[in-house]
Amino acid sequence: MSEFYLYDDARARAFEPLALARPAAELRAGALLLRERWEGAYGRPAAGLVVAPHLRHFAESSAPPVVTGTLPAGAVLANARCAVALATAPDADAWVCAGRVAAVRLRQSLPADQVADGTLRLESLVAANARREELQGRWIEEVWDLIGTLPDQLNADIPILGARAQALPASHGARTGGHAVFVETGAVVEPMVFFDVTAGPVLIREGATVQAFTRLVGPCVVGRASVVSTDRVATSSIGDSCRVHGELSNSILTGHSNKGHTGFVGHSYLGRWVNLGAGTTTSNLKNTYGTVSLWTPDGIRDTGLQFLGALIGDHAKTGIGVRLTTGSVVGAGANVYGGAVMPKVIEPFAWGELAPFGAYDPARFLVAAERMMQRRGVAMDDRMRAHLAAVHDARWTTR
Repeated sequence: MSEFYLYDDARARAFEPLALARPAAELRAGALLLRERWEGAYGRPAAGLVVAPHLRHFAESSAPPVVTGTLPAGAVLANARCAVALATAPDADAWVCAGRVAAVRLRQSLPADQVADGTLRLESLVAANARREELQGRWIEEVWDLIGTLPDQLNADIPILGARAQALPASHGARTGGHAVFVETGAVVEPMVFFDVTAGPVLIREGATVQAFTRLVGPCVVGRASVVSTDRVATSSIGDSCRVHGELSNSILTGHSNKGHTGFVGHSYLGRWVNLGAGTTTSNLKNTYGTVSLWTPDGIRDTGLQFLGALIGDHAKTGIGVRLTTGSVVGAGANVYGGAVMPKVIEPFAWGELAPFGAYDPARFLVAAERMMQRRGVAMDDRMRAHLAAVHDARWTTR
């Protein structure tokens, strides 16, 4: 089977505040990263990522390298924005999802610099006589779709992933509802955990711990080696090695992030290595009950969603008592504190208590980031330092 690569098109590269520090393929959609969804469909690990130039040094332990040379003829190039269903893709020359080309087999080699700006349309690479096959899945058209589609995506994903795990007997713990609770090998479910599986199933992944007096409301995933303790966690996708305490609802944690204290977080997306201080709270509903508008690189836009909390970029930090209003954007690397309600848009690498914020010194930022990573047993190598330095230099400003 030939190699395959994941491509961030121009639309994916505008998924701020997440896209500043992270390829779209490494965002979580439902129970898995978008890359993991494609790897399951294609049946092998991705060989590389085709991303924006400022992400050329991106490196994480499980992620493939960024492509800087040439994609070989015969390789498959897939659009990372397509959240494919958890099923094996049939062999083909082109794969179509919801009426659009989601992946194509290259007829000739393709230099990476020809797709550097993200404007290449995969349709342009499909030959007239190409063998086309349909893929089930959905397109992530806007960054907020990750939240808006979360319940449906989790309900589709968990039964498939759960089939590889054990179903927790009904006699273990109290529960209500007719969906299943799946527990992978090495996960710990302490006594006095309550499962509400009325609206969907629950999956607890390998090495995770759910502590006593937690109420888990499905559909919900607790990621590998994550710890959830003593509150209501509902309709959320918690990535690997996270800490969750306090109420969490309809939210995604990419991985290695901390919501370790009280405070409500709802309809929000947390990037990797985020830390929320005690009492950090999001608003996810306007007092008018109207739809939520959000800052984007193209200006303020109506999301069409009635519920939307905060989108928080990688390595962002909040202090004790920080309050984030409905439809907030917190840029990567920001470090804000104080009890005041924060502005709706916080720039990347902002530092301080009140707007206008100062700038987070890059050397101090790297020291703090390295310390947090060490607490999860992850070493920051030279490539990661180069990546974060490039992200700092490429930070966006509000418009």
